[in-house]
Amino acid sequence: MNINLLSETELKHLQTLLHEAQHIVICTHKSPDGDAIGSTLAWKAYLQQIGKEDVKVCIPDAYPDFLQWLPGTNTLLRYDKRTKQVQEAFDNADLVCCLDFNQNSRVEDMCPTLTQCKAKRILIDHHLEPETNNEVTVSRPDISSTSEMVFQIICQLGGYEEMTKECAQCIYCGMMTDTGGFTYNSTRPEIYFIISQLLSKGIDKDNIYNRVYHNYSVNAMRLRGHIIANKMRYVGDLHAAYFAVTKEEMQRFHFIKGDMEGVVNIPQQIKGLKLSISLREDTERPNLVLVSLRSGNGFHCQPMAVQFFNGGGHADASGGKLHCSIEEAEAITLKAIKAFEDELRKK
Repeated sequence: MNINLLSETELKHLQTLLHEAQHIVICTHKSPDGDAIGSTLAWKAYLQQIGKEDVKVCIPDAYPDFLQWLPGTNTLLRYDKRTKQVQEAFDNADLVCCLDFNQNSRVEDMCPTLTQCKAKRILIDHHLEPETNNEVTVSRPDISSTSEMVFQIICQLGGYEEMTKECAQCIYCGMMTDTGGFTYNSTRPEIYFIISQLLSKGIDKDNIYNRVYHNYSVNAMRLRGHIIANKMRYVGDLHAAYFAVTKEEMQRFHFIKGDMEGVVNIPQQIKGLKLSISLREDTERPNLVLVSLRSGNGFHCQPMAVQFFNGGGHADASGGKLHCSIEEAEAITLKAIKAFEDELRKK
């Protein structure tokens, strides 16, 4: 099966950039998820595999607790905790690899550091409308995850045979989490061919699943139960559901990053549901509401994310943010659902 992503010209240019680079920074978006962490660590592993000694992964802030087992997380440099070290890494870099984000603004507080960096830049991403001021831009919104893209590029660069089990674990974790355990955005045959190749490296896919999805605290489980029992609002005639979670509620259940990962998917188990929306107050910044959207049964949430939630993403898995109170966010959500009434009502 042909899984090549790059043209011959792009491949040669990328090979030249990697050959010449001595000080490499890999970075990803704010609030990095499984795909962001998995793809960056896998790319770092490949670069070290080809002899690059100075490779640093810089992330804007914390990642979910359930990803801490991934090989290499102890080397991640967080901008919010180690600002000076991250700044120095960018200042010294001769190559920056931007993974799993399409616009500089997605790194938020780290944006000035990235923007002012003079190093050559590579972008590998699967979101719409990427910035293209890079030496190499690999943008494929049709692909399930950036981790999948990283695997394909490593293979095209001739790195599969030397790929380690640890690198394969990171790639599989990124692919798995960005498709909800291969339940959405995962119908392409290439995905399952790649999984077979990763399995041949000795990864234990069941163990990876358990470490990600069966790794919540009792408090996290109680928070999830509270959300579904007390917070979920069901708009039955429009096949939609949403919930809004406040800072106070999260504090009550001793929230840590990752505790609400995937909760937006739970209402999709309702028969015939087309749209699920999660609203939650940011735990640190006032008047900021983080939004996640999931869709199915013929409805696509991405246009709604763009139009109402300052966001975007994939057809059936999108996100955004609102600078307002949680009550105002609920009102906007109801307005958004009403605006798409005709599509949601269709059977």
